[in-house]
Amino acid sequence: MERCKMSFTDELLASKFDNIERDIGDIIQTNNRALPSIHIIPKDDHPLPKGPLPDYVEHKEGVNQVGRLSAEAVVREYDAAVKEIEALGAELTEAAKKCEATVAGVHATVSEIKALAASYREEGKRYFLQIEECSLTTSEVRAVCEALKKKISKGTINA
Repeated sequence: MERCKMSFTDELLASKFDNIERDIGDIIQTNNRALPSIHIIPKDDHPLPKGPLPDYVEHKEGVNQVGRLSAEAVVREYDAAVKEIEALGAELTEAAKKCEATVAGVHATVSEIKALAASYREEGKRYFLQIEECSLTTSEVRAVCEALKKKISKGTINA
């Protein structure tokens, strides 16, 4: 038989309800001495957060203590989750800053690479032109030498 999967929030709340149930049982016992004592043993040693309620909630007039405790427990758990979410956001922001710094470094390196490539291109062009100029000069020297050989062989050179 397949077990139903609980969401993370459900599991988190279920793990904290043990303490709430014990507190509710204590309150009921205190208010009604005729009832047998009910004590629920918690499964973990994580007490509910103490201290003032978050500033975005406040108790309404007339809510009994069980309702107040239940509402406090739930809002404290949500507030704890909010703090973890905010911490995750701060971590992501820090990771984004590192990524941005890396990207900026990459852009700087790419600019240097482009300048180096342009320099190599210009140097290649300079050698290309220099070799072609040497080739033209060599061809011209050969042509002059050929013409001179012909004149010498015909005896048409005047000294």
